[in-house]
Amino acid sequence: MVKRTSLKHADCPVARSLDAIGDWWSLLIIRDAFDGLRRFGEFQKSLGVAKGILATRLRHLVDLGVLSTAPASDGSAYQEYVVTEKGRDLFLVIVSLRQWGEDHCFESGEPHSTLVDNQNGRPVGRLALRSKVGKILTSLETSVSKIADPTSKRRRHGASAGRPARRAP
Repeated sequence: MVKRTSLKHADCPVARSLDAIGDWWSLLIIRDAFDGLRRFGEFQKSLGVAKGILATRLRHLVDLGVLSTAPASDGSAYQEYVVTEKGRDLFLVIVSLRQWGEDHCFESGEPHSTLVDNQNGRPVGRLALRSKVGKILTSLETSVSKIADPTSKRRRHGASAGRPARRAP
């Protein structure tokens, strides 16, 4: 078995994010938690994952502060997993994956679930990256630049004359 390389010290936020929550079981657990699942058995039934893998992933998500544990709301001896504020910040990531999957992983007319607005029951709008003035941006209109000193507002841009900047994913 190939040993996994840790990306937790990479200078790229995407790499660090994937190191923290990038395996599919963790993302599916987070998805299910957004859908209201709270107990180990509920996650296990929904995902069909081995109990050992599920226990490891849940423990990791709690250690990361994405989920927390709380006594069961029904007063039983069980514990429940609750999405934290840090975990709620992953909502747009899950929605983005969902919308990408709707666009690229289903045949035309193939049934699938969809995210709806609870107030009116209609599908939610598409996510879009916008500039500070509201213009929708594509990957061709963005680039990655490093902050030379995280405490400074001054930035070094990723492009130099005649050479394009590295594109944001």
